Amino acid sequence: MSSPVDDASRRAGAILTIDLGAIAANWRGLRDAGRAGGRPVDCAAVLKADAYGTGLAVVGPRLAVEGCRQFFVAHIDEAIELRRVVPDHPIYVLNGLLAGTEPDFVEHGLTPVLNHLGQLNAWRAAAQRFNRALDAVIHLDTGMNRLGLGPDDAQALINERGRLRGLRLALFMSHLVASEEQANPINGEQLSRFRTFVKAMPGAPSSLANSSGIFLGPDYHFDLMRPGAALYGINPLPGQANPMLPTVTLQARILQVRRVDALQTVGYGAAWRAARPTRVATIGLGYADGYFRALVNRSVVYIAQQPVPVIGRISMDLVTIDVTEVAEAHSQPGDSVEVLGPNLSPDDLAERARTNGYEIMTALGRRYHRVYIEGQGDAAGEEA
Repeated sequence: MSSPVDDASRRAGAILTIDLGAIAANWRGLRDAGRAGGRPVDCAAVLKADAYGTGLAVVGPRLAVEGCRQFFVAHIDEAIELRRVVPDHPIYVLNGLLAGTEPDFVEHGLTPVLNHLGQLNAWRAAAQRFNRALDAVIHLDTGMNRLGLGPDDAQALINERGRLRGLRLALFMSHLVASEEQANPINGEQLSRFRTFVKAMPGAPSSLANSSGIFLGPDYHFDLMRPGAALYGINPLPGQANPMLPTVTLQARILQVRRVDALQTVGYGAAWRAARPTRVATIGLGYADGYFRALVNRSVVYIAQQPVPVIGRISMDLVTIDVTEVAEAHSQPGDSVEVLGPNLSPDDLAERARTNGYEIMTALGRRYHRVYIEGQGDAAGEEA
């Protein structure tokens, strides 16, 4: 009798392989980049959006084993899910304290990132109500104009630090606007604003560097670095060689192969017309799985290391490809096609889809059968 894993793999139209060893190795590399500055700097992990599509409930414990001590997510429900598998580590919720969620934060031992004085006041009131000191992160907006204390709120806090009574400051943080653009002067402007605030508000660790910010150098590292996308293989240095290991491979199955005469069309809207007799294969994924409709007639997949054009419109569940130039031995129903992997990274596919690698990763569909491996990096459990 076949195992449940074998059954699930056999039934899957596409298989997503996630290399936990590579994710762990990427975390170690980023951690070591912080240590290269000559002073101790901790390295957290950002696991929002289901760990950028790779599986928060699996990646979180793997990084904890690796030595990661602190985690960031966007929403409280993500934090509650992570708390089930990472019982003892600080978990910070970037989107802050929604009204009425104070008991949930306390029950699950979660720490809100306080983005404005209203959230700060509500969290202080919760500390009084629960008759205990509560951990908090203070987020300073240094130029993003999205979340965080603006200049007036920041100055009010500097002038009246009693607003923090009843709270344990876990961290001061801010978020860089253009850290992937190393020559952009806004990086230095944000650094200066953050330094000024931290100097006026001593007493807690500080954090500024995201994935790309780590590569801006030691001045940006402070006490804690917060990599996200780079952990999952997205290039933190656009235009330069990617220092991160790839972490995902996506393979789809060929469902059917047909011959199409010259001048016949393929797919919805007759968006592609054959210029010659053509062998067309249909593979088992589509835009419902995060393969963007914008890729129509713009991308390739790989069969036996050979690029194969994607043709016609992307359907909800199906994609058509031109396998005329592929040996029939490698392009039969049931054969696998590389959609993401050694030949086409998420950053590569993002360029074809006119988006970024973040969106490619976070769109990875839940219908894929997921396989976790320890393929790259063999230092699991290495002391941090």
